[in-house]
Amino acid sequence: MTPTATYRLQLQPDFTFSAAAKVVPYLAALGVSHLHLSPVLEAVPGSAHGYDVVDHASVRAELGGEQALRRLAGTAREYGLGLVLDIVPNHMAAAPRHNKALWDVLREGRDSSYARWFDIDWEAGGGQMLLPVLPAPLGDELGALRVEGGMLHHGDQRFPLAAGTAHLPLPALLDAQHYRLAWWRLARTELNYRRFFTIPELIGVRVEDPEVFAATHAKIFELVRDGVVEGLRVDHPDGLADPQEYLRRLNEATGGDCWTVVEKILADDEPLPAGWPVAGTTGYDALRHIDGVFTDPAGAAALERRYRDVTGPVGDRGGYWEGTVRRSAYKVVIHELAAETAFLVRTAGRVCAADPALRDHAPWALRTAIQELLVRVPVYRPYTTAGGPCPEAAEAAVSEEAVRQAKAAFPVEQEARAVDVVRELALGRLGTGPDHTAFCARFAQTASALRAKSVEDTAFYRYVPLISANEVGGDPGSPAVSPERFHAYCARLARDWPSTGTVLTTHDTKRSADVRAAIAVLSECPERWDQLLERVAGVVAPDPQLAWQAWQTAVGFTPYGESGESGAPDGARMVPALLKSVREAGLHTSWTEADPLYEQAVSDFVGAGPAGPGRRTVAAFNRGLGPYARAGALGAALVQLTMPGVPDLYQGTEREYFALVDPDNRQPFRTGPPDEKTVVTTAALRLRGERPKVFSESGTYTPLYATGPAAAHCLAFCRTGEVITAVTRLPLRLAEAGGWAGTELTLPEGRWADLLASPGREFEGGEGGGPVDLALLFAERPVALLSRQS
Repeated sequence: MTPTATYRLQLQPDFTFSAAAKVVPYLAALGVSHLHLSPVLEAVPGSAHGYDVVDHASVRAELGGEQALRRLAGTAREYGLGLVLDIVPNHMAAAPRHNKALWDVLREGRDSSYARWFDIDWEAGGGQMLLPVLPAPLGDELGALRVEGGMLHHGDQRFPLAAGTAHLPLPALLDAQHYRLAWWRLARTELNYRRFFTIPELIGVRVEDPEVFAATHAKIFELVRDGVVEGLRVDHPDGLADPQEYLRRLNEATGGDCWTVVEKILADDEPLPAGWPVAGTTGYDALRHIDGVFTDPAGAAALERRYRDVTGPVGDRGGYWEGTVRRSAYKVVIHELAAETAFLVRTAGRVCAADPALRDHAPWALRTAIQELLVRVPVYRPYTTAGGPCPEAAEAAVSEEAVRQAKAAFPVEQEARAVDVVRELALGRLGTGPDHTAFCARFAQTASALRAKSVEDTAFYRYVPLISANEVGGDPGSPAVSPERFHAYCARLARDWPSTGTVLTTHDTKRSADVRAAIAVLSECPERWDQLLERVAGVVAPDPQLAWQAWQTAVGFTPYGESGESGAPDGARMVPALLKSVREAGLHTSWTEADPLYEQAVSDFVGAGPAGPGRRTVAAFNRGLGPYARAGALGAALVQLTMPGVPDLYQGTEREYFALVDPDNRQPFRTGPPDEKTVVTTAALRLRGERPKVFSESGTYTPLYATGPAAAHCLAFCRTGEVITAVTRLPLRLAEAGGWAGTELTLPEGRWADLLASPGREFEGGEGGGPVDLALLFAERPVALLSRQS
């Protein structure tokens, strides 16, 4: 069953299945059709997110267990709602004490029946799996290790012992294990198991193995068969060895009737592989287009110029954003993904050693070729013949131009031929042996990790002229989307992926939609932003880049009706968010090489400025921009709720919701008083429920265009001839230009009632009614939702 709309709930020990059941009546009244639950399988105790799965066979006890989940499904059914589950096929928690499969591998080594579950390069580790879990080098921690109860102990950590080794003296005992305890810093260079991104605490799972797939999905399939679950959200499919084959098996096992979306991050204009048996993505591509259409391109360009003047970034030939991405990619691939690169070098070396024609490619040349090609992959993953249905797209992702640029890193032409070898291996065209297949899959998996870490988690924090654009799937170098481009995107969705997911806020967004809407208004008034910076210049920041980002964060995070006095508690939430941003950027401090003095200076500045007394200055600034931020937030919400696709509402976003990056946005769900955004949300959701065919796969999407001097400020479309959405875009520019005077929108034939306005507000369309004056249409609100009356 395809949902009409889903509502994401973040389950955690402080918000369990029974707590979710209590809000079912509220969510049913809101108008959604399905609850979208964060991961429900057994996770590391205390986990606030559930992506650190430790047991695929059990529903998480801390959430209430399986019976509580089934009761929640029953309660939901009573109110006409279904459940959608977030599933995590790519990785588990590398926590031996809680992960019984990993515990068995550590105890039995390659002979474990679970050894096939994980990508472990035993030869690279000399027969041992590296466990980078110690706070200091092993020599410094020997005194903290002890054998007790048949296990090896280090603080609260427990590790199994290989049979017959418990009596050995400590040095010999350590050498006799199937694992090697090591300092955590060795993970970057010495790790010999596949992990999630750069996180050694999450170990990759080989779901491409049919037995592993069956074992890790049996409980999910049981819940689907029993009718407990009607939809699935697949976390990070790019991490899998063969995403298309995985999704084919998933579709087959669920009978083809389970609505399934994938957390696939698409680059600009990158298509979702047509052969994937899914309804579409989780919606970050929609987020990018919605945010973009409410961003002023001219003002964004002016902000970028001013940003360069103020912060003094170093540009390069590819443009500053592109240069930032490239430098970030080099940093990540050389340092943070060194272990992954080493695996690819070893694998390519074996391929070359087996072929006399390739034998003279030295490891350094292969490493250079791999790194130079990886940093030039412009998408999250090249889908090769071994990893998906798009070899043509893969060739574009590992292009001839990328080869030419990569070869420039070599001093000798013959040595540069290593780039050709790596490209052919990456595209799955050099051979068919196990090493060829392994290289092809791991190159693609590493490319996705590199893209995520270098763009989402590094470049987005280094390049911040307009931080509302720095969201997953976004393009900070070109943040604006024209109405024509937005309409073309929606037309493609309606044609190819009508049941795809759409989102504005998620558990992973760096800033909630309302925060981004307020910041986006700065693109309409870059000169006012300059004036604000002048007014707060007395609060000295550790560096100008931080100041720029911190004050923009304050603009987005300070509700426009706030005096500045009442905002102190919320303002304090800015400190950890900005500390996270400077650590992710890695310019002055980082997660692994922290600079305590710099970080203290960051905290002091934020407390003394944006989150402290400066909050009053920002509040006064925001009062002048409040109506325009409101228009952008309401417009984005209504567009998401009525455009092609299935809208997913993140918990609490049916009303004003101001949140920063996790963990700030993952607090336990609480209901709140309704507001104007709730009115818009409820009206749109109820309309979707009452007229599902209007928004279904058989529905249509038709752009509507205003005429007159302010035509560019109206974004409008009609769904299946029955529902019209019309919203105001760039409202500050509109006000400065004189408003809607002389601007009209011609409605299709019929009589149309505005569901967001006072009762009785109706408009006549077609030849009988003539065009509608937009000043009249938007007299009560900057948005309108028109329903054809029978």
